[in-house]
Amino acid sequence: MARPKPALRTTASITTAAALLAGAALVAAPAATAAPGTAPAGTTARGLTFHDIPGSGGITLKGNVFTPAGAAAGTKHPLIVFPTSWAMPQIEYLAQAQKLADSGYVVVSYTSRGFWLSGGKIEVAGPPDIADASAVIDWALEHTSADPDRIGMGGVSYGAGISLLAAGHDPRIKAVAALSGWADLIDSIYSGRTQHLQAAALLGGAGLVTGRPGDELTRTLKDFLGSNLEKEPEMIAWGKKRSPATYLDRINANGAAIMMGNAWGDTIFPPNQYASFYDKLTGPKRLEFRPGDHATAEATGLLGLPNDTWTSTRRWFDHYLRGERNGIDTELPVQLRSRTDKGYEGYPDWKSVGAVKNRIPLDDTKKVWGGVDSGANGGIAILSNALDQFLKLPPTVSVPLLPRTFASVWQSERYATEQRIRGTSALHTTVTATKPSGTLVAYLYDVGPLGIGRLVSNAPYTFHGQTPGRPFPVDLELYSTAYDVPAGHRLALVIDTVDPLYIEHNPAGAQLTFSSPGTDPSHLSVPLREK
Repeated sequence: MARPKPALRTTASITTAAALLAGAALVAAPAATAAPGTAPAGTTARGLTFHDIPGSGGITLKGNVFTPAGAAAGTKHPLIVFPTSWAMPQIEYLAQAQKLADSGYVVVSYTSRGFWLSGGKIEVAGPPDIADASAVIDWALEHTSADPDRIGMGGVSYGAGISLLAAGHDPRIKAVAALSGWADLIDSIYSGRTQHLQAAALLGGAGLVTGRPGDELTRTLKDFLGSNLEKEPEMIAWGKKRSPATYLDRINANGAAIMMGNAWGDTIFPPNQYASFYDKLTGPKRLEFRPGDHATAEATGLLGLPNDTWTSTRRWFDHYLRGERNGIDTELPVQLRSRTDKGYEGYPDWKSVGAVKNRIPLDDTKKVWGGVDSGANGGIAILSNALDQFLKLPPTVSVPLLPRTFASVWQSERYATEQRIRGTSALHTTVTATKPSGTLVAYLYDVGPLGIGRLVSNAPYTFHGQTPGRPFPVDLELYSTAYDVPAGHRLALVIDTVDPLYIEHNPAGAQLTFSSPGTDPSHLSVPLREK
Protein backbone atom coordinates (compact mmCIF):
# COMPACT_ATOMS: atom_id res chain seq x y z
CA MET A 1 0.00 0.00 0.00
CA ALA A 2 1.46 3.33 -1.01
CA ARG A 3 1.89 5.97 1.65
CA PRO A 4 -0.17 9.18 1.18
CA LYS A 5 1.63 12.19 -0.21
CA PRO A 6 1.22 14.33 2.94
CA ALA A 7 3.08 11.66 4.88
CA LEU A 8 5.84 11.70 2.29
CA ARG A 9 6.24 15.43 2.75
CA THR A 10 6.33 14.95 6.50
CA THR A 11 9.01 12.30 6.17
CA ALA A 12 11.15 14.60 4.07
CA SER A 13 10.85 17.50 6.50
CA ILE A 14 11.56 15.39 9.56
CA THR A 15 14.52 13.68 7.93
CA THR A 16 15.90 17.09 7.02
CA ALA A 17 15.47 18.24 10.61
CA ALA A 18 17.22 15.11 11.84
CA ALA A 19 20.09 15.74 9.45
CA LEU A 20 20.46 19.31 10.69
CA LEU A 21 20.43 18.20 14.32
CA ALA A 22 22.90 15.43 13.71
CA GLY A 23 25.01 17.76 11.59
CA ALA A 24 25.34 20.07 14.57
CA ALA A 25 26.82 17.16 16.47
CA LEU A 26 29.60 16.96 13.88
CA VAL A 27 31.11 20.03 15.49
CA ALA A 28 31.86 17.88 18.52
CA ALA A 29 33.34 15.02 16.49
CA PRO A 30 37.02 15.85 17.12
CA ALA A 31 36.34 15.55 20.84
CA ALA A 32 35.57 11.89 20.32
CA THR A 33 39.27 11.21 19.87
CA ALA A 34 40.64 13.43 22.60
CA ALA A 35 40.07 14.07 26.25
CA PRO A 36 38.43 17.33 27.36
CA GLY A 37 40.94 19.97 26.49
CA THR A 38 43.75 18.74 24.27
CA ALA A 39 44.81 15.40 25.72
CA PRO A 40 45.58 13.03 22.81
CA ALA A 41 44.44 9.42 22.56
CA GLY A 42 46.18 7.14 25.01
CA THR A 43 47.04 9.88 27.53
CA THR A 44 45.49 10.46 30.94
CA ALA A 45 43.47 13.47 32.14
CA ARG A 46 41.94 13.02 35.60
CA GLY A 47 42.09 9.26 35.17
CA LEU A 48 40.78 9.31 31.58
CA THR A 49 42.40 7.42 28.71
CA PHE A 50 41.24 6.76 25.15
CA HIS A 51 41.58 3.37 23.48
CA ASP A 52 40.90 1.28 20.41
CA ILE A 53 38.92 -1.69 21.73
CA PRO A 54 38.54 -4.87 19.66
CA GLY A 55 34.88 -5.52 18.91
CA SER A 56 33.25 -8.64 17.56
CA GLY A 57 33.98 -9.73 14.00
CA GLY A 58 37.36 -8.00 13.92
CA ILE A 59 36.15 -4.39 14.01
CA THR A 60 37.57 -1.64 16.23
CA LEU A 61 35.43 0.29 18.71
CA LYS A 62 36.49 3.72 19.87
CA GLY A 63 36.34 3.86 23.63
CA ASN A 64 37.50 5.63 26.75
CA VAL A 65 38.27 4.51 30.28
CA PHE A 66 37.97 6.29 33.60
CA THR A 67 39.86 4.74 36.50
CA PRO A 68 39.69 5.66 40.19
CA ALA A 69 42.43 8.06 41.25
CA GLY A 70 44.99 6.91 43.79
CA ALA A 71 43.96 3.26 43.76
CA ALA A 72 46.51 0.86 45.23
CA ALA A 73 48.22 -1.50 42.80
CA GLY A 74 46.38 -4.79 42.51
CA THR A 75 43.08 -3.42 43.81
CA LYS A 76 40.04 -4.56 41.87
CA HIS A 77 37.18 -2.17 41.16
CA PRO A 78 33.62 -2.67 39.99
CA LEU A 79 33.23 -2.15 36.25
CA ILE A 80 30.53 -0.21 34.42
CA VAL A 81 30.24 -0.34 30.63
CA PHE A 82 28.35 2.39 28.76
CA PRO A 83 27.52 1.86 25.05
CA THR A 84 26.68 5.18 23.43
CA SER A 85 23.26 6.37 22.41
CA TRP A 86 22.18 6.37 18.76
CA ALA A 87 24.34 8.79 16.76
CA MET A 88 26.39 9.87 19.80
CA PRO A 89 30.20 9.72 20.06
CA GLN A 90 32.13 8.16 22.93
CA ILE A 91 32.33 11.38 24.93
CA GLU A 92 28.60 11.20 25.72
CA TYR A 93 29.04 9.90 29.28
CA LEU A 94 32.17 11.81 30.34
CA ALA A 95 30.50 13.75 33.16
CA GLN A 96 28.78 10.75 34.71
CA ALA A 97 31.72 8.43 34.11
CA GLN A 98 34.00 10.86 35.97
CA LYS A 99 31.64 10.92 38.95
CA LEU A 100 31.45 7.14 39.03
CA ALA A 101 35.23 6.81 38.78
CA ASP A 102 35.65 9.31 41.61
CA SER A 103 33.58 7.00 43.79
CA GLY A 104 35.59 3.89 42.92
CA TYR A 105 34.48 2.46 39.58
CA VAL A 106 36.30 1.59 36.40
CA VAL A 107 34.06 3.00 33.67
CA VAL A 108 34.40 2.06 30.00
CA SER A 109 32.40 3.95 27.36
CA TYR A 110 32.49 3.09 23.69
CA THR A 111 30.97 4.36 20.47
CA SER A 112 28.49 1.77 19.24
CA ARG A 113 29.46 0.03 16.01
CA GLY A 114 28.66 1.79 12.78
CA PHE A 115 28.73 5.29 14.29
CA TRP A 116 31.43 7.93 14.09
CA LEU A 117 34.92 6.40 14.22
CA SER A 118 33.95 2.93 15.41
CA GLY A 119 34.12 0.20 12.78
CA GLY A 120 31.38 -1.89 11.26
CA LYS A 121 27.90 -0.85 10.21
CA ILE A 122 24.79 0.10 12.18
CA GLU A 123 23.07 -3.14 13.17
CA VAL A 124 20.34 -1.63 15.44
CA ALA A 125 21.25 -3.67 18.52
CA GLY A 126 21.55 -6.84 16.47
CA PRO A 127 23.69 -9.84 17.40
CA PRO A 128 26.99 -8.09 16.50
CA ASP A 129 26.17 -5.27 18.96
CA ILE A 130 25.48 -7.77 21.74
CA ALA A 131 28.74 -9.54 20.95
CA ASP A 132 30.49 -6.15 21.08
CA ALA A 133 29.26 -5.61 24.65
CA SER A 134 30.81 -8.90 25.77
CA ALA A 135 34.02 -8.12 23.84
CA VAL A 136 34.33 -4.79 25.65
CA ILE A 137 33.89 -6.55 29.00
CA ASP A 138 36.60 -9.06 27.98
CA TRP A 139 38.94 -6.21 27.07
CA ALA A 140 38.25 -4.32 30.30
CA LEU A 141 38.96 -7.38 32.43
CA GLU A 142 42.30 -7.83 30.65
CA HIS A 143 43.44 -4.20 30.50
CA THR A 144 41.99 -2.49 33.58
CA SER A 145 41.57 -3.20 37.28
CA ALA A 146 37.97 -4.31 36.72
CA ASP A 147 36.57 -6.94 39.06
CA PRO A 148 35.04 -9.86 37.08
CA ASP A 149 32.46 -10.43 39.81
CA ARG A 150 31.14 -6.85 39.85
CA ILE A 151 30.14 -5.82 36.33
CA GLY A 152 27.38 -3.42 35.39
CA MET A 153 26.08 -1.98 32.13
CA GLY A 154 23.95 1.01 31.37
CA GLY A 155 23.21 3.84 29.05
CA VAL A 156 20.68 6.14 27.49
CA SER A 157 18.42 5.17 24.56
CA TYR A 158 20.44 2.90 22.25
CA GLY A 159 22.86 2.23 25.10
CA ALA A 160 19.94 1.21 27.29
CA GLY A 161 18.59 -1.26 24.74
CA ILE A 162 22.00 -2.82 24.16
CA SER A 163 22.53 -3.12 27.92
CA LEU A 164 19.23 -4.94 28.47
CA LEU A 165 19.93 -7.28 25.57
CA ALA A 166 23.44 -7.95 26.84
CA ALA A 167 22.03 -8.86 30.26
CA GLY A 168 20.24 -11.74 28.57
CA HIS A 169 23.36 -12.97 26.80
CA ASP A 170 26.23 -12.38 29.24
CA PRO A 171 25.71 -13.71 32.80
CA ARG A 172 28.70 -11.73 34.04
CA ILE A 173 26.52 -8.60 34.06
CA LYS A 174 25.16 -8.15 37.59
CA ALA A 175 23.41 -4.77 37.33
CA VAL A 176 21.85 -2.69 34.56
CA ALA A 177 20.59 0.90 34.37
CA ALA A 178 18.52 1.24 31.17
CA LEU A 179 17.46 4.86 30.66
CA SER A 180 15.02 5.97 27.92
CA GLY A 181 15.38 2.64 26.20
CA TRP A 182 13.15 -0.01 24.74
CA ALA A 183 12.07 -3.48 25.75
CA ASP A 184 9.89 -4.13 22.71
CA LEU A 185 11.02 -2.44 19.51
CA ILE A 186 7.84 -3.27 17.61
CA ASP A 187 5.58 -1.95 20.35
CA SER A 188 7.73 1.19 20.42
CA ILE A 189 7.66 2.35 16.79
CA TYR A 190 4.83 0.21 15.40
CA SER A 191 2.28 0.29 18.20
CA GLY A 192 -1.32 -0.10 17.12
CA ARG A 193 0.06 -1.50 13.86
CA THR A 194 0.89 2.10 12.95
CA GLN A 195 4.29 3.37 11.82
CA HIS A 196 5.63 6.07 14.11
CA LEU A 197 6.72 8.33 11.30
CA GLN A 198 8.67 11.05 13.07
CA ALA A 199 10.46 8.60 15.37
CA ALA A 200 11.62 6.37 12.52
CA ALA A 201 12.58 9.31 10.31
CA LEU A 202 14.58 10.97 13.08
CA LEU A 203 16.49 7.77 13.80
CA GLY A 204 17.05 7.08 10.13
CA GLY A 205 18.20 10.61 9.38
CA ALA A 206 20.57 10.76 12.34
CA GLY A 207 22.01 7.37 11.42
CA LEU A 208 22.73 8.50 7.86
CA VAL A 209 24.58 11.61 9.03
CA THR A 210 26.62 10.13 11.89
CA GLY A 211 27.15 6.55 10.79
CA ARG A 212 27.00 3.82 8.22
CA PRO A 213 23.64 2.02 8.14
CA GLY A 214 23.85 -1.69 7.38
CA ASP A 215 22.05 -3.15 4.39
CA GLU A 216 19.42 -4.78 6.62
CA LEU A 217 18.63 -1.48 8.35
CA THR A 218 18.42 0.37 5.03
CA ARG A 219 16.06 -2.21 3.57
CA THR A 220 13.89 -2.42 6.68
CA LEU A 221 13.58 1.34 7.05
CA LYS A 222 12.62 1.67 3.38
CA ASP A 223 9.91 -0.97 3.73
CA PHE A 224 8.71 0.52 7.02
CA LEU A 225 8.40 4.12 5.85
CA GLY A 226 7.09 2.96 2.47
CA SER A 227 4.24 0.99 4.11
CA ASN A 228 5.25 -2.20 2.35
CA LEU A 229 2.76 -4.52 4.05
CA GLU A 230 4.06 -7.52 2.14
CA LYS A 231 7.22 -7.20 4.24
CA GLU A 232 5.36 -6.74 7.54
CA PRO A 233 6.17 -10.25 8.90
CA GLU A 234 9.85 -9.74 8.08
CA MET A 235 9.91 -6.33 9.75
CA ILE A 236 8.26 -7.72 12.88
CA ALA A 237 10.77 -10.58 13.02
CA TRP A 238 13.61 -8.06 12.58
CA GLY A 239 12.27 -6.04 15.51
CA LYS A 240 11.73 -9.02 17.78
CA LYS A 241 15.33 -10.12 17.32
CA ARG A 242 16.33 -6.72 18.70
CA SER A 243 13.85 -6.62 21.60
CA PRO A 244 14.90 -7.47 25.18
CA ALA A 245 11.36 -8.82 25.73
CA THR A 246 12.23 -11.67 23.34
CA TYR A 247 15.00 -12.76 25.71
CA LEU A 248 13.05 -12.26 28.93
CA ASP A 249 13.63 -15.83 30.14
CA ARG A 250 17.39 -15.47 29.66
CA ILE A 251 17.44 -12.11 31.42
CA ASN A 252 15.52 -13.53 34.37
CA ALA A 253 17.74 -16.62 34.48
CA ASN A 254 20.90 -14.52 34.57
CA GLY A 255 19.41 -12.50 37.43
CA ALA A 256 20.91 -9.05 36.85
CA ALA A 257 19.46 -6.25 38.99
CA ILE A 258 17.67 -4.04 36.47
CA MET A 259 16.70 -0.39 36.86
CA MET A 260 14.64 1.15 34.07
CA GLY A 261 13.84 4.83 33.65
CA ASN A 262 11.82 6.62 31.02
CA ALA A 263 9.76 9.75 30.33
CA TRP A 264 5.98 9.82 30.09
CA GLY A 265 6.07 11.56 26.72
CA ASP A 266 8.85 9.55 25.05
CA THR A 267 7.98 9.75 21.34
CA ILE A 268 10.68 7.23 20.37
CA PHE A 269 10.07 4.55 23.00
CA PRO A 270 6.70 5.15 24.70
CA PRO A 271 6.40 4.06 28.35
CA ASN A 272 3.83 1.26 27.98
CA GLN A 273 6.29 -1.28 26.62
CA TYR A 274 8.75 -0.57 29.45
CA ALA A 275 6.07 -1.04 32.11
CA SER A 276 4.92 -4.30 30.55
CA PHE A 277 8.46 -5.65 30.47
CA TYR A 278 9.14 -4.53 34.05
CA ASP A 279 6.14 -6.51 35.28
CA LYS A 280 7.66 -9.72 33.91
CA LEU A 281 11.13 -9.32 35.43
CA THR A 282 11.72 -11.65 38.38
CA GLY A 283 15.02 -10.36 39.74
CA PRO A 284 15.79 -7.15 41.64
CA LYS A 285 14.15 -4.33 39.70
CA ARG A 286 13.15 -0.68 39.76
CA LEU A 287 11.00 1.42 37.41
CA GLU A 288 11.06 5.22 37.25
CA PHE A 289 8.86 7.47 35.10
CA ARG A 290 9.21 11.24 34.87
CA PRO A 291 7.91 14.09 32.69
CA GLY A 292 9.67 14.71 29.39
CA ASP A 293 10.40 13.16 26.01
CA HIS A 294 13.07 10.87 24.68
CA ALA A 295 16.26 11.20 26.78
CA THR A 296 15.28 14.63 28.09
CA ALA A 297 14.99 13.29 31.64
CA GLU A 298 18.69 12.32 31.56
CA ALA A 299 20.01 15.21 29.47
CA THR A 300 21.07 17.60 32.22
CA GLY A 301 22.95 14.79 33.95
CA LEU A 302 24.97 14.15 30.81
CA LEU A 303 26.10 17.77 31.12
CA GLY A 304 27.22 17.13 34.69
CA LEU A 305 24.31 18.97 36.32
CA PRO A 306 22.25 17.59 39.23
CA ASN A 307 19.82 15.02 37.86
CA ASP A 308 17.43 12.64 39.63
CA THR A 309 17.76 9.89 37.03
CA TRP A 310 21.53 9.74 37.32
CA THR A 311 21.36 9.94 41.11
CA SER A 312 19.18 6.82 41.08
CA THR A 313 21.58 5.18 38.62
CA ARG A 314 24.57 5.73 40.89
CA ARG A 315 22.63 4.49 43.93
CA TRP A 316 21.57 1.39 41.97
CA PHE A 317 25.13 0.54 40.99
CA ASP A 318 26.44 1.40 44.46
CA HIS A 319 24.09 -1.10 46.07
CA TYR A 320 24.32 -3.97 43.59
CA LEU A 321 27.98 -3.66 42.62
CA ARG A 322 29.56 -2.22 45.77
CA GLY A 323 27.19 -3.55 48.39
CA GLU A 324 26.34 -0.17 49.86
CA ARG A 325 23.35 -0.10 52.19
CA ASN A 326 21.81 3.02 50.70
CA GLY A 327 18.19 1.90 50.97
CA ILE A 328 17.40 1.73 47.27
CA ASP A 329 16.50 -1.95 47.59
CA THR A 330 13.96 -1.26 50.36
CA GLU A 331 12.15 1.64 48.69
CA LEU A 332 8.93 1.07 46.79
CA PRO A 333 10.35 -0.05 43.42
CA VAL A 334 7.99 1.86 41.12
CA GLN A 335 8.68 5.57 41.37
CA LEU A 336 6.58 8.08 39.42
CA ARG A 337 6.48 11.83 39.09
CA SER A 338 3.35 13.46 37.76
CA ARG A 339 3.64 15.84 34.82
CA THR A 340 1.83 18.48 36.90
CA ASP A 341 3.61 18.01 40.24
CA LYS A 342 7.24 17.88 41.36
CA GLY A 343 6.91 15.20 44.01
CA TYR A 344 7.55 11.47 43.64
CA GLU A 345 5.08 8.68 44.37
CA GLY A 346 6.06 5.13 45.22
CA TYR A 347 4.17 1.95 44.37
CA PRO A 348 4.90 -1.71 45.13
CA ASP A 349 4.34 -2.74 41.49
CA TRP A 350 2.98 -1.42 38.20
CA LYS A 351 -0.48 -2.95 38.65
CA SER A 352 -0.94 -0.81 41.78
CA VAL A 353 -0.59 2.32 39.66
CA GLY A 354 -4.02 3.63 38.71
CA ALA A 355 -5.83 0.93 40.70
CA VAL A 356 -9.13 2.90 40.55
CA LYS A 357 -10.85 3.01 37.15
CA ASN A 358 -13.09 5.87 36.01
CA ARG A 359 -15.26 4.60 33.16
CA ILE A 360 -16.43 7.27 30.72
CA PRO A 361 -19.27 6.07 28.46
CA LEU A 362 -18.93 6.85 24.77
CA ASP A 363 -22.57 7.13 23.81
CA ASP A 364 -24.07 8.26 20.51
CA THR A 365 -22.98 7.27 17.04
CA LYS A 366 -20.38 9.54 15.49
CA LYS A 367 -18.93 9.61 11.98
CA VAL A 368 -15.74 11.17 10.62
CA TRP A 369 -14.18 11.52 7.21
CA GLY A 370 -10.67 10.09 6.97
CA GLY A 371 -7.46 11.62 5.70
CA VAL A 372 -7.89 15.15 7.11
CA ASP A 373 -6.10 16.49 10.19
CA SER A 374 -8.74 17.91 12.54
CA GLY A 375 -6.22 19.99 14.46
CA ALA A 376 -5.90 17.52 17.32
CA ASN A 377 -2.43 15.99 17.30
CA GLY A 378 0.34 14.71 19.54
CA GLY A 379 2.77 17.51 18.73
CA ILE A 380 6.31 17.24 17.40
CA ALA A 381 8.68 14.45 18.40
CA ILE A 382 11.11 15.45 21.17
CA LEU A 383 10.09 19.13 21.15
CA SER A 384 6.48 19.11 22.38
CA ASN A 385 6.94 16.90 25.42
CA ALA A 386 10.18 18.68 26.31
CA LEU A 387 8.16 21.91 26.44
CA ASP A 388 5.70 20.11 28.68
CA GLN A 389 8.54 18.93 30.91
CA PHE A 390 10.27 22.27 31.36
CA LEU A 391 7.50 24.83 30.78
CA LYS A 392 4.31 22.83 31.43
CA LEU A 393 3.18 23.55 27.86
CA PRO A 394 1.75 20.36 26.32
CA PRO A 395 0.05 20.38 22.90
CA THR A 396 -3.27 22.21 23.18
CA VAL A 397 -6.44 22.52 21.13
CA SER A 398 -9.77 24.31 21.36
CA VAL A 399 -12.12 21.37 21.82
CA PRO A 400 -15.31 23.32 20.94
CA LEU A 401 -13.74 24.43 17.64
CA LEU A 402 -12.67 20.99 16.47
CA PRO A 403 -14.50 20.26 13.21
CA ARG A 404 -16.87 17.40 13.96
CA THR A 405 -16.72 16.35 10.32
CA PHE A 406 -13.15 15.18 10.92
CA ALA A 407 -13.07 14.59 14.69
CA SER A 408 -15.40 12.69 17.02
CA VAL A 409 -15.59 14.18 20.51
CA TRP A 410 -16.92 12.83 23.80
CA GLN A 411 -16.63 14.70 27.11
CA SER A 412 -17.03 13.74 30.75
CA GLU A 413 -18.87 15.79 33.32
CA ARG A 414 -16.97 18.53 35.11
CA TYR A 415 -15.12 17.04 38.05
CA ALA A 416 -15.80 18.44 41.50
CA THR A 417 -12.41 17.25 42.76
CA GLU A 418 -8.96 16.81 41.27
CA GLN A 419 -8.55 13.66 39.19
CA ARG A 420 -5.09 12.11 39.45
CA ILE A 421 -4.61 10.05 36.30
CA ARG A 422 -1.99 7.34 36.77
CA GLY A 423 -1.15 4.61 34.31
CA THR A 424 -2.76 3.47 31.08
CA SER A 425 -6.13 4.66 29.79
CA ALA A 426 -7.91 2.10 27.60
CA LEU A 427 -10.38 2.74 24.78
CA HIS A 428 -13.01 0.21 23.73
CA THR A 429 -15.29 1.05 20.83
CA THR A 430 -16.97 -0.37 17.74
CA VAL A 431 -15.87 0.88 14.32
CA THR A 432 -17.53 0.56 10.94
CA ALA A 433 -15.37 1.55 7.97
CA THR A 434 -16.23 2.22 4.36
CA LYS A 435 -12.81 0.93 3.23
CA PRO A 436 -10.81 -2.20 4.15
CA SER A 437 -7.97 -0.16 5.68
CA GLY A 438 -7.82 2.88 7.89
CA THR A 439 -6.13 4.68 10.74
CA LEU A 440 -7.60 6.39 13.78
CA VAL A 441 -5.81 8.35 16.49
CA ALA A 442 -7.27 8.74 19.98
CA TYR A 443 -6.44 11.74 22.19
CA LEU A 444 -7.29 12.38 25.82
CA TYR A 445 -7.50 16.06 26.79
CA ASP A 446 -7.81 17.96 30.05
CA VAL A 447 -10.40 20.60 29.15
CA GLY A 448 -10.62 23.85 31.14
CA PRO A 449 -13.62 26.18 31.54
CA LEU A 450 -12.82 27.99 28.27
CA GLY A 451 -12.72 24.77 26.28
CA ILE A 452 -8.94 24.68 25.85
CA GLY A 453 -7.73 21.09 25.94
CA ARG A 454 -4.26 20.17 27.19
CA LEU A 455 -3.05 16.84 25.84
CA VAL A 456 -2.94 14.11 28.47
CA SER A 457 -2.23 11.13 26.21
CA ASN A 458 -2.75 9.70 22.73
CA ALA A 459 -2.21 6.56 20.64
CA PRO A 460 -2.76 5.42 17.04
CA TYR A 461 -4.57 2.38 15.66
CA THR A 462 -4.45 1.01 12.11
CA PHE A 463 -6.49 -1.79 10.59
CA HIS A 464 -6.27 -3.70 7.33
CA GLY A 465 -8.47 -6.33 5.71
CA GLN A 466 -11.77 -5.31 7.29
CA THR A 467 -15.04 -5.82 5.41
CA PRO A 468 -16.53 -2.41 4.47
CA GLY A 469 -19.79 -1.80 6.29
CA ARG A 470 -19.24 -4.54 8.87
CA PRO A 471 -18.70 -3.33 12.48
CA PHE A 472 -15.63 -4.58 14.35
CA PRO A 473 -14.35 -3.96 17.90
CA VAL A 474 -11.32 -1.82 18.63
CA ASP A 475 -9.37 -1.98 21.87
CA LEU A 476 -6.59 0.56 22.19
CA GLU A 477 -4.31 1.40 25.09
CA LEU A 478 -3.27 5.06 25.20
CA TYR A 479 0.27 5.87 26.26
CA SER A 480 0.76 5.61 30.00
CA THR A 481 1.03 8.88 31.90
CA ALA A 482 0.66 10.62 35.25
CA TYR A 483 -1.39 13.81 35.03
CA ASP A 484 -3.52 15.75 37.53
CA VAL A 485 -6.79 17.15 36.16
CA PRO A 486 -7.83 20.20 38.24
CA ALA A 487 -11.23 20.41 39.90
CA GLY A 488 -13.73 22.15 37.62
CA HIS A 489 -12.17 20.64 34.48
CA ARG A 490 -13.40 17.73 32.41
CA LEU A 491 -11.84 15.06 30.23
CA ALA A 492 -12.44 14.87 26.49
CA LEU A 493 -11.76 11.95 24.19
CA VAL A 494 -11.11 13.02 20.61
CA ILE A 495 -10.70 10.60 17.71
CA ASP A 496 -9.54 11.68 14.28
CA THR A 497 -7.61 10.03 11.46
CA VAL A 498 -4.41 12.01 10.87
CA ASP A 499 -1.47 12.96 13.08
CA PRO A 500 1.98 14.12 11.88
CA LEU A 501 3.58 11.71 14.36
CA TYR A 502 2.27 8.69 12.47
CA ILE A 503 1.76 7.29 9.00
CA GLU A 504 -1.95 7.04 8.22
CA HIS A 505 -3.68 4.49 6.00
CA ASN A 506 -6.98 6.15 5.10
CA PRO A 507 -7.93 5.73 1.42
CA ALA A 508 -9.51 8.70 -0.34
CA GLY A 509 -13.15 9.13 0.63
CA ALA A 510 -12.95 6.81 3.62
CA GLN A 511 -15.34 7.26 6.53
CA LEU A 512 -15.23 5.80 10.02
CA THR A 513 -18.31 5.40 12.20
CA PHE A 514 -18.00 4.94 15.97
CA SER A 515 -20.96 3.31 17.69
CA SER A 516 -21.87 1.89 21.09
CA PRO A 517 -23.95 -1.30 20.77
CA GLY A 518 -26.16 -2.12 23.75
CA THR A 519 -24.54 -5.53 24.05
CA ASP A 520 -21.01 -4.10 23.91
CA PRO A 521 -20.99 -0.45 25.06
CA SER A 522 -18.11 1.78 24.03
CA HIS A 523 -16.17 3.40 26.83
CA LEU A 524 -12.89 4.90 27.94
CA SER A 525 -11.35 3.51 31.12
CA VAL A 526 -9.21 6.10 32.89
CA PRO A 527 -6.92 4.89 35.72
CA LEU A 528 -6.84 7.06 38.84
CA ARG A 529 -4.64 7.17 41.90
CA GLU A 530 -6.36 6.01 45.07
CA LYS A 531 -7.31 8.88 47.36
